[in-house]
Amino acid sequence: MKTVLIIEDNDKNLYLLRFLIEKLGHRVIEARDGLNGVKVAMIEKPDVILMDIQLPAMDGYEATQEIRSMDSFRNVPIIAITSYAMEGDREKSLAAGCTDYIEKPIKPEQFIERIKSYL
Repeated sequence: MKTVLIIEDNDKNLYLLRFLIEKLGHRVIEARDGLNGVKVAMIEKPDVILMDIQLPAMDGYEATQEIRSMDSFRNVPIIAITSYAMEGDREKSLAAGCTDYIEKPIKPEQFIERIKSYL
């Protein structure tokens, strides 16, 4: 069983992501903003991080950079889960340190297939 940190401020998105990850048999921990997400990551040491980009307190780009700056997180997959789908947004997420990029709204079957490779 892996531990997945979901950093997401929207209740419906959080519920869906939690449901899908737990359905795969993994443990979910959560944070509602980027600043708290960085703190939870440092304490819990998750195996995978699902990162919303548009977050209060610290956006997902900054939170990703902060997490990536720590040696213990250099190889932890950080997946951007975002409604930012304009040209260049994927590249911006990857440049910030994200491993992958998934657009919202999430399509459950596609999400599960994509996320399995990180779990």
